[in-house]
Amino acid sequence: MATPSQSKYVTLVSNDGFEFVVLREAACVSGVIKRSLDPKSGFAESAAGRVTFDEINGIVLEKVAEYFNYNHKNRNREDVPDMEIPPELCLELLMAADFLDT
Repeated sequence: MATPSQSKYVTLVSNDGFEFVVLREAACVSGVIKRSLDPKSGFAESAAGRVTFDEINGIVLEKVAEYFNYNHKNRNREDVPDMEIPPELCLELLMAADFLDT
């Protein structure tokens, strides 16, 4: 959850410069993002509310951001339909999920 001094949203930036604004609470399902944004961490990301990923391109990060929103929206529901994942992105998304601790 965001503290009063933190924005409700965070910006995720890909290695090719694409930016995705996501609810902080939704993005913090990722252990890496949660630790980066923790005010006690001392990371610059916690003050700026921006996390840049040199390892993830815009196409993959867009799908990650979509997942964060989808997961947040459906977190208390049962029988949630599967999210559409293009087969050509599966390997890169698995690597991103592992990296992001998601």
